[in-house]
Amino acid sequence: MTGTVYKSTGSWYTVKSEQGDFIECRMKGKFRLKGIKSTNPIAVGDIVDYELEEASDTVTGTIHKIHDRKNYIVRKSVNLSHQMHIIASNIDRVFLLVTINNPPTTFNFIDRFLVTAEAYGIETILVFNKIDTFDDATLDEQLYMQHVYQEIGYQCLRVSATTGKGVEDLKQLMIDKVTMFSGHSGVGKSTLVNALEPTLHLKTKTISEASKQGQHTTTFAEMYDLSFGARIIDTPGIKGFGIVDMEKEEISGYFPEFFRLKDQCKFNNCLHKEEPHCAIKAALDKDEIAWSRYNSYLKILEGDDENYRTDSFEEDRKASDETRK
Repeated sequence: MTGTVYKSTGSWYTVKSEQGDFIECRMKGKFRLKGIKSTNPIAVGDIVDYELEEASDTVTGTIHKIHDRKNYIVRKSVNLSHQMHIIASNIDRVFLLVTINNPPTTFNFIDRFLVTAEAYGIETILVFNKIDTFDDATLDEQLYMQHVYQEIGYQCLRVSATTGKGVEDLKQLMIDKVTMFSGHSGVGKSTLVNALEPTLHLKTKTISEASKQGQHTTTFAEMYDLSFGARIIDTPGIKGFGIVDMEKEEISGYFPEFFRLKDQCKFNNCLHKEEPHCAIKAALDKDEIAWSRYNSYLKILEGDDENYRTDSFEEDRKASDETRK
């Protein structure tokens, strides 16, 4: 029997059968996925083959095969630095929710996420949430950030889950797609899903006033069927987003504005740091590439996974200014 994984708790997996039934399944033995060092071999979105277990009071199943994935998105494992954690698979589109100060989402975090999505071939749309809470200064920051990413070619939406502004535009981009909501804890993922589908009643929590950080409400990734012909994967909030399995020479290829200029560099293996006749550095000097993006690139290149979690919006700008000097 074949089905789709809708929820993963680490030991049990909720699988939706081709007939529309939900079966709780376990994994048979250990899966060795070629080329993937993952803490979770089965992820939400996976297409799997399973067998029903006969000797049981309730109907359960055993997963014995994972079908090839068209894509997946990963982050560095929290506890095992050389392994990855697969967030979800077989995704048509990712919506990265961004908030300016409630909690803060930095350029560095966004860029790490976008680089990973580019590497695994997943379209990402930036969703600036909580626009109903903005004062003039916050609005300026949000519009500046939006400008940076629209200039690169990323689609951006401005929404308010509480007032409903922009929600219909978001809904239109989800129809007939498997989409994923991601972002820090507290950016409003579950609230936005509830705005899209009020009957789901997903749990939500408020921001901690002391830390300005969100509190986890979603414990495990889970897929939901929505009434308007879409499927959404709601994911736990991500504090940090360490990059895994990328060679230094390939990182710039996942920055679209860098990739467009790479062949103009004098050296094929240019890392865009101190090399002469570098097209990316020349574009920086002419303000054709955002310094925040170049600063993120350098941090990823240097493997700086320790300090990016707490960078603020202003720290992003200061770091960009220092790099520019």
